[in-house]
Amino acid sequence: MKQNTIKLSCIALAISSVLTAHLAVAQDETAADDTQSTLEHIEVSARKTVESLQNVPVAVTSVSAAELAENGISVMTEIQQFSPNTTLQASRGTNSTLTAFIRGVGQEDPLWGYEPGVGIYIDDVYIARPQGAVLDILDVQRIEVLRGPQGTLYGKNTIGGAVKYVTRRMTGDAELNLAGTFGSYNQQDFKVAGQYPLIDNKLYFGFAMASLSRDGFGDFVISALPGQDTENYNKDLFAGRATLEFTPTDNLFMRLTYDKTQDDSNAKGGYRLLPSLLTDAPVPDSKFDSYTSMPTWNRVENEGWGLTLEYDLNEDWTLKSITASRESYSPTNIDFDNTPLRIFDVPAIYEDEQFSQELQVNYSGDDLSLVSGLYYFSGDSCGVFDAILEEAYKVYGGLTREVRGCNNSDSYAAYAQGSYDLTEQLSLTLGLRYSNETKEATVYNGVIFSSIYPETGWYPGYVRDEALIEAKIPKVLDDEETWSRFTPRVGLEYQLTDDLMLFTSYSQGFKSGTFNPRASGPEPAVDPEVVDSYEIGMKSEWNDNLRLNATGFYLNHKDRQFVTVLPGEDASDLKQRLGNIGTSTATGLELEVEFAPTKSLDLFASLGLIDSSFEEVISYDANGNQIDISDTYTITNTPDTTANVGFSYSMETNVGSFVANGNYYYRSDYDLAVVDNLLSQDGYGLLNLGLNWYSTDGHWHAGLYWKNVTDEEYLVGNYAFVTPDGNGGYIPGLGGDNTLIGYYGDPETISFTIGYEF
Repeated sequence: MKQNTIKLSCIALAISSVLTAHLAVAQDETAADDTQSTLEHIEVSARKTVESLQNVPVAVTSVSAAELAENGISVMTEIQQFSPNTTLQASRGTNSTLTAFIRGVGQEDPLWGYEPGVGIYIDDVYIARPQGAVLDILDVQRIEVLRGPQGTLYGKNTIGGAVKYVTRRMTGDAELNLAGTFGSYNQQDFKVAGQYPLIDNKLYFGFAMASLSRDGFGDFVISALPGQDTENYNKDLFAGRATLEFTPTDNLFMRLTYDKTQDDSNAKGGYRLLPSLLTDAPVPDSKFDSYTSMPTWNRVENEGWGLTLEYDLNEDWTLKSITASRESYSPTNIDFDNTPLRIFDVPAIYEDEQFSQELQVNYSGDDLSLVSGLYYFSGDSCGVFDAILEEAYKVYGGLTREVRGCNNSDSYAAYAQGSYDLTEQLSLTLGLRYSNETKEATVYNGVIFSSIYPETGWYPGYVRDEALIEAKIPKVLDDEETWSRFTPRVGLEYQLTDDLMLFTSYSQGFKSGTFNPRASGPEPAVDPEVVDSYEIGMKSEWNDNLRLNATGFYLNHKDRQFVTVLPGEDASDLKQRLGNIGTSTATGLELEVEFAPTKSLDLFASLGLIDSSFEEVISYDANGNQIDISDTYTITNTPDTTANVGFSYSMETNVGSFVANGNYYYRSDYDLAVVDNLLSQDGYGLLNLGLNWYSTDGHWHAGLYWKNVTDEEYLVGNYAFVTPDGNGGYIPGLGGDNTLIGYYGDPETISFTIGYEF
């Protein structure tokens, strides 16, 4: 507490010094001058065409590049603070795997074959898998969060919403930007970005690269493999992007991009919340310390290229083509039990390839605007994992259940959405998308009485016996299924005044049907999930300095896909069946407010309220009678309340301009497991402060950022393989140990950034 007080005093002293300097040089400014304040005009592409935020009848939050920089936001997950009813968090095993929920809809299992509930897009290119989806901020123009189903314009797997990462177009001038960040836990981030005109006013080359590293927040204090890196929650990442932009004529634009990210951060070790029954290792002192019997290395590789063509036929009609290909490779180590023994270890490999092609025909006239297109997606999602249960089967020399296979898909879609002005004030929006998807799946599932790993050399001296594994691991599923669906949208917008729009809408989204990637035998595919959403909202601005946007919503989430654990002969069976278990609903309200009382001061706030629950979960009793067990199910990663309040204060001095900012972000309590939840995170708040400086010549900039000032500890993920015994204790689960594991968000950090723009 004393340490935090000292740090807070230092930040307060820095801010007060700048304020004093500002008053000294600005005392001759008139009061009238200081009250001339207006809000920044915000543009978004939520409806696949650039529009003013205030004219879009969609619940959308947009965070610009300037806001990202001035708040010291370096990774996409921090955007959740600015979007109500939104969860964007790094998953359990790596820094780069994303857990995304919006309005209680998402997907927490990153295994191949499972589809996300929130779509992630880079420049309108869909990212099919969560591995590598925790994007670091690099050469970005803005990030948009679209809340609610986006099934008409964006298609499958956007039943909760979509997150759009929009990179910036080149200005045409030669530029070079250098920046370095140094901070807590030996943070050392280096970024370089630039652009150069190869042919003036025609052809430009742009690039951006980043090397991001820091030590771990904790350590693997006991490791069964000596000599390896024992840092836990560390970061070691490289990202790069290259772009060619060509404008041969005034009405034709072409962009070719390539990007690659390689994350070599260690695998994350979880915090044991219960003492181990099989080892003498106590519960660690720090939430970021762990034990492991596995290699600590981990890798997430993600790369892709894209080609965008835009051609203006005339003032009203535009043609657009988006072609993209991406692939990822992720060998990973997950120690479920987090002990020095092989109680429940899961080494795994995720491997994905995707290709997409979208053709758009867009129209913008006096009374009608239209976005329409054709879309094709082909994706191969494969993997292997080995569930090693050595301690429970030592008498046999160990036991491993290996599961491997692929879920491959081909999707076609056609869509159109238009808004027509019925009167000068009233407009009607109609949209419809037809989607057709075929999936084929193979699953190999079997047991070998030894400890095996996905590849030879997984740890020093290990040799994989492929012939033995091929003989012992049979193919248990080889099937194909096709689904098709129309997803509509209908809305009314009423422009009451130039600065006040009221809107209401109905929209539908669907998450693709799929096969169980852990199937232990033949089983049918599950049907798609469907979400029906109803919204009523307001977009308003008052006196040019107050913006108030509000949305109320109700959604009905049907045919939810979930895995049920089936009883087997013993714990090694790992029998799981994927099915459509039931229905959930959510009702909520979202408010976003921005107020600029003076030209120097900007205040903002957001509030998300949601009441979400399972309404029906179908099961059967011992006599085969149908029963409803919805009282044992909960909506995860969805606090009833999310709120954010903050400020930004800018000032001019004779040594440059300063921007001081801060925000307080609050999340009420939330559960971490869908069935028989054992871990809940109590409500908590994060306080963040920042101070930015820009030189008078426009070349230099610097920033000081203090995140999680009060050093809050909060859960973002878990593994639970125990059962309550009814007396306050637990019955050991898979592997025979008390495996109840928590993963935590970032602790308090301080960083300093210095940059130069040529």
